[in-house]
Amino acid sequence: MTPYPTNRSRRRGAAPPGRKPMRKIAGVALLATAVVLAGTASATAGSSGTTATRATAPSELSETTRLTDRRSLVVGDRAYAMGDESGLYPAAGWHIRGEMGGFWSQPIKLLDGIWFGLDGNWLGKQVPAAKYTSGHGYSRIDYSGSVNVRRTDFVPDGIRATLVGLTLSSSTAKTVKLDVDAHSELMQPYPWGWTTPSAADANLPDTGDFSDGALRFREQGTPSYPNATAHDYAAFVGSSLRPTSHQLGADHRGPQSPAVTCPADGTTPARCDDSLVGKGTGGRLTYDVPLAAGQQKTIWFAVAGSDQGSRAAEREYGKALSDPDKLLRAKTSARHQIDAQSAVDLPGDRLLQQSVEWSKQNLADSVQEARNLQIRDVNEGKDYPAPVGTVPTARWFGAGFPDYPWLFATDGEYTAFAAVAAGQFDTVKEHLRALRDVSDLLNNRSGKVAHEVTPTGDVYFGSNQSAGNTDETVKFPSTVALLWRWTGDNKFRDEMYDFSVRNLQYIYKSLDKDNDGWPEGLANVERAGMGVEKLDSTVYLARGLRDLADLAASKHDTQVQQWATGRANDLESKFEAQWWVPAAKGYADSVDDPANPANDNTPIFQRHWIGVTPMEAVLTRPGQTSPLASAEHAKIALDQRETSCYTGEFGLFHTGTGPTSAAGGNRGDTCDPVVSTVQSERTMFGLNTSIMAVAEGNFGRLGTTQQQRYTTGNARIQLDPSVWETPGAMPEIAPSPDSPANIGRPFYDRSMTLQAWGAYGILWPVIHQQLGVDPDLGHGRIAVVPQLPEGQQKVAGSNIRVGRGAVDVSARLTGKALSTEVTAKNTDAALTVGAVLPTGAQVRSVAVDGHAAQYQLVTTSRGTEVRVPASGAHTLLTITLK
Repeated sequence: MTPYPTNRSRRRGAAPPGRKPMRKIAGVALLATAVVLAGTASATAGSSGTTATRATAPSELSETTRLTDRRSLVVGDRAYAMGDESGLYPAAGWHIRGEMGGFWSQPIKLLDGIWFGLDGNWLGKQVPAAKYTSGHGYSRIDYSGSVNVRRTDFVPDGIRATLVGLTLSSSTAKTVKLDVDAHSELMQPYPWGWTTPSAADANLPDTGDFSDGALRFREQGTPSYPNATAHDYAAFVGSSLRPTSHQLGADHRGPQSPAVTCPADGTTPARCDDSLVGKGTGGRLTYDVPLAAGQQKTIWFAVAGSDQGSRAAEREYGKALSDPDKLLRAKTSARHQIDAQSAVDLPGDRLLQQSVEWSKQNLADSVQEARNLQIRDVNEGKDYPAPVGTVPTARWFGAGFPDYPWLFATDGEYTAFAAVAAGQFDTVKEHLRALRDVSDLLNNRSGKVAHEVTPTGDVYFGSNQSAGNTDETVKFPSTVALLWRWTGDNKFRDEMYDFSVRNLQYIYKSLDKDNDGWPEGLANVERAGMGVEKLDSTVYLARGLRDLADLAASKHDTQVQQWATGRANDLESKFEAQWWVPAAKGYADSVDDPANPANDNTPIFQRHWIGVTPMEAVLTRPGQTSPLASAEHAKIALDQRETSCYTGEFGLFHTGTGPTSAAGGNRGDTCDPVVSTVQSERTMFGLNTSIMAVAEGNFGRLGTTQQQRYTTGNARIQLDPSVWETPGAMPEIAPSPDSPANIGRPFYDRSMTLQAWGAYGILWPVIHQQLGVDPDLGHGRIAVVPQLPEGQQKVAGSNIRVGRGAVDVSARLTGKALSTEVTAKNTDAALTVGAVLPTGAQVRSVAVDGHAAQYQLVTTSRGTEVRVPASGAHTLLTITLK
């Protein structure tokens, strides 16, 4: 629901199985740390714009062009930092215009930036950056000069601090004067620039002093609006070295002093240093650093802070500087574990393989945690009441950086599919717990799910008084069921069950006032002329009912099982007749126009991306799983969405083109005769493209013009040097006809450089659809039924977590032999192994481990599947085709 300059949609783990993992990982981490500080060969983007290739461990991606126009990002679960890729800190973000970058530790910002100067020359300005490198859990910037500098940034998990290491080297012996500037901006992420109260009302002046070799900044006091509370924010900046001198003052932004103030509106000046609400202060630390000829010296600096006062901030500062090298080893070790889970080998699509690797890291980079969230309904920025309660700890997948690193229901529910495929179960659980805890306090246990929750606990949208939030409420039971099937965790199922039941009961109690079975209220897309009842809410309600029935059956709750099943049967029986629009070759976006009292569920077609959801959402019925859409309509609709009216270079448009009565008329191609009332929006969000990739896979459409087109689109915006902004980071929006590339926009007028939900369109298609890993551990079974993408002869994956175990999968087509090889480790579940036959293929014979075997032929939405029961830890299925 928050405004966005590019007219966005409304939206607003354990170690892998195996023996002695820590000893092995620690060795890798020790080597990796040395390599991180010293630098290593990496994929580099230069003027040639060639596509990056994966480097040897640790995997890295580098960029050498337009570094001052690109955002950098390093993230830990208790802190993160954003600047540009030259080492400077332009004002960034738009929720509080210009204040969303810099150094943060939820729930507060600490600094606008930190700057380094050598002998009076500032890195990033007088000493230009030569190369920026993204690694797994860290970044690095190289500078060349009389003294060579390698800057390494990372955020240790569990500590409210960011560490910056400068590795200096010189060919001659000398003593270098090193200046370190820091400028504070202690403030909360809410209120925002346009809310009541506003960020200007909430932000108080900072003070600075020098304390035991470090700069200390504080903001203390109570804002003057009702229900504001006293606070004591503090930040420390310094090094384990003792400075030779220090200064305090209003500026101290290195080469960005004096600061250029960002505009209240518009995009002039295009680059600025501070916001209109900034009230920070600055300081400088100066060091004399002796360098021996030909030797390297690394100096670590920490930016640490707390919302609990100076002593708490100082403790975090001490933890960070106690042993930075050890903390870096721990960071790289943890990221190596993540890399080892769901590792894939895709010889026919190396770009997608690389995207799987980096998407797992993107998920890990999205984890955030905050304490003592004061839950209050700020009613879309209009109110600021007293809090209704406190959530002691919340941990979640941050939606996007820098403007959305907080708790969202929509983002978490889509991201959960990517996360379970990556084996990152624990954060999914924690995200769901946080949503439940916040929602129950906010909404007095009504069952409604909150939409957008800042780390302070302020809920912008999603209270009982908000108009809907329907799609997020109906998706919650499905996310619980997803996690339960991949883990078999009955304890977690039981913990979430009551809330899941209340979710769907709330829908029928409060959001179906006309009793027609179609849920009312706001959903993923809100545009003028939409009906009260939305397609995506309806689709996800159908799935949620089936998932709740499955959860209820497993708990022997016959009453809820029968209720949910009956509702699902009713909805599904009339879905196609109500929602299919033949002339549009697709599904209506909504029904029941509120402006027309005579409208009795007349379909309203506007070409939004949500028209793909009937093909994307899979319903679990007893003995059968399939998408909601009929096979006949799915083929028509997916074919239509592949046309130029709906799909661009990097994926699916938010709103397709065609006849319209909106001002400006049709701006693109025409693929159907229906006249819409809204203008097209040819903006390609990573989520929209993910939805399309998953929908194609659900119907076995893995061709180069089908699923592969959409997985490639998301992979390119993450990994193609001619497209990326931050190497390896999946952005919120691809360069689009109606949304220019971020790199050409002011830092305060960009979409997110890292958005978690885009991983859905990479990890789920590969792990679940191509490799066919389909656990149902809640019922004690696993199916592994791969499907080879068109034109490919092999896909493989290893250490794919299922419950407390893992599976390795390899699928091959060699001549007329189609094989699936599965190794199951510690799974303790009945295993079915199979393969989806190539279109039109027929079976001559089937063998398991070299012996003729009985088999089943099963027709599914993916095609014809061969299935056999497996026994033992290893199974080789060989299907000989006619």
